[in-house]
Amino acid sequence: MELDIVSLSRLQFALTALYHFLFVPLTLGLSILVAIMETIYVMTGRVVWRQMTKFWGTLFGINFVMGVATGIVMEFQFGMNWSYYSHYVGDIFGAPLAIEGLMAFFLEATFVGLFFFGWDKLTQVKHLIATWLMAIGTNFSALWILIANGWMQNPVGAAFNPQTMRMEVNDFFAVLTNPVAQAKFVHTVSAGYVCGAIFVLGISAWYLLKGRHVDLAKRSMTVAASFGLASSLSVVVLGDESGYLSNEHQKMKLAAIEAMWETEPAPAPFTAFGFPDQDARETHYAVHIPIVMGLIGTRSLTEEVPGINDLVKRAETRIRQGILAYDALESIRLAGSTTHLDPELKQAFEANGSELGYALLLKRYVDDPRQASEEQITKAAWDTVPHVAPLFWSFRVMVGLGMLFIALTAAFFWLSARHRLEQHRWLLKLAVLAIPLPWVAIEAGWLVAEYGRQPWVIEGVLPTAMAVSNLGIKTLLLSIAGFVAIYSVLFVVEMKLMLKAVRQGPELEPEQVPVVTPTLASVATRQPLYAPAE
Repeated sequence: MELDIVSLSRLQFALTALYHFLFVPLTLGLSILVAIMETIYVMTGRVVWRQMTKFWGTLFGINFVMGVATGIVMEFQFGMNWSYYSHYVGDIFGAPLAIEGLMAFFLEATFVGLFFFGWDKLTQVKHLIATWLMAIGTNFSALWILIANGWMQNPVGAAFNPQTMRMEVNDFFAVLTNPVAQAKFVHTVSAGYVCGAIFVLGISAWYLLKGRHVDLAKRSMTVAASFGLASSLSVVVLGDESGYLSNEHQKMKLAAIEAMWETEPAPAPFTAFGFPDQDARETHYAVHIPIVMGLIGTRSLTEEVPGINDLVKRAETRIRQGILAYDALESIRLAGSTTHLDPELKQAFEANGSELGYALLLKRYVDDPRQASEEQITKAAWDTVPHVAPLFWSFRVMVGLGMLFIALTAAFFWLSARHRLEQHRWLLKLAVLAIPLPWVAIEAGWLVAEYGRQPWVIEGVLPTAMAVSNLGIKTLLLSIAGFVAIYSVLFVVEMKLMLKAVRQGPELEPEQVPVVTPTLASVATRQPLYAPAE
């Protein structure tokens, strides 16, 4: 029953996170693109750039509102569905979330209002500053969330306190400068920039195919192609950094992504294709590219990348050390002192305390890890292996789409430089069809990041099965159904609003309304002096 509760709790959080992250990447990308367009408007004074800023800003606003509505609920789930997690690591995890709310979200929300309602109340320069602060606030919001998430992948700057039975911060600067968090932030934000660029590229291509708003579409495509190409290339570079850090801090995740069952001689090859078989513990019909994984994972030609089987053996050793830590912790608890620890007990715990989380993996099989059999220790060690096939294919989908985005943005960048954006209709159609693909790549990337961490909710510290609240199955099923229904309605509303805004197109600025010179005939027939807007 406990495992069912864990699975349902994971499913609920995964579904709400998936819905929420449909909105986040586009918000990140459009915020910067809108700021770039307004900067060009202020520098050139050309009204078409102001028109572009307002149009794409409207789409940004719709998406921003939906992102806020779906994101707030996720933070409440930590208390509802993951109460032991909140108790165990709340001192560390809560700080970035609080800073995100106080520093980033307020900044973002304030300047969103100035962006939409300040056009006729602020000078051009002041409004531009508000727009850039809105974009910066959006990115700050992602920064603090990803610092919290990066700590879950690589828990630094904190230690377990046997007196309070909680993880506590001992170096907040280490939490902020966590290399995994920093790499995750720049990689995720760059992916959002690609999402925004492909979105603008696709909508603009649709306008060119329809012969509507041609000037706006061409300029938008020029900005999107340039920005998207730079962002797509940065995603590749930053993804390489993530791979290197995974080999340092999450070796099992990297081995599962590669479906690497045995440790390969250095430098390890990259598996371009294959069919992982977890039951047989091998990968069928594997196609290898020599050296590449060694370079990605170790940045050397001499260091090995450990395989799954060797990592399971290491996990067994760590579980045994964790049992010693668990035994020392129980002795501390029996001593009953909450103000002073016996030096010998403290020393006994500290000798193996870093492996306490591995002993907790045994809770799935036995109440007291000290009573675990050899068979149970072996099972717990194999529990550290996530499901390989979903990770293997998700990673390759993400990488393949990343290569497509580089090719697509490069093609339009080249056509833009030659002033031939509308020359190849098949390429414009491809850009329209590519609009949903960044979301596919991004969701695949999050599957790799989060599913690859299992069975840990905090890598090496707290197993997912121990982090959940004591809720009933019916309660979880009801809440999942409610979230899916409400979020689906919000998604439909979002799509309808976005499609309506795109079909209507940008509003003409007063300077762009064509004036019809009055004639004697027009006055006599009372014809309007202004032609109707498109």
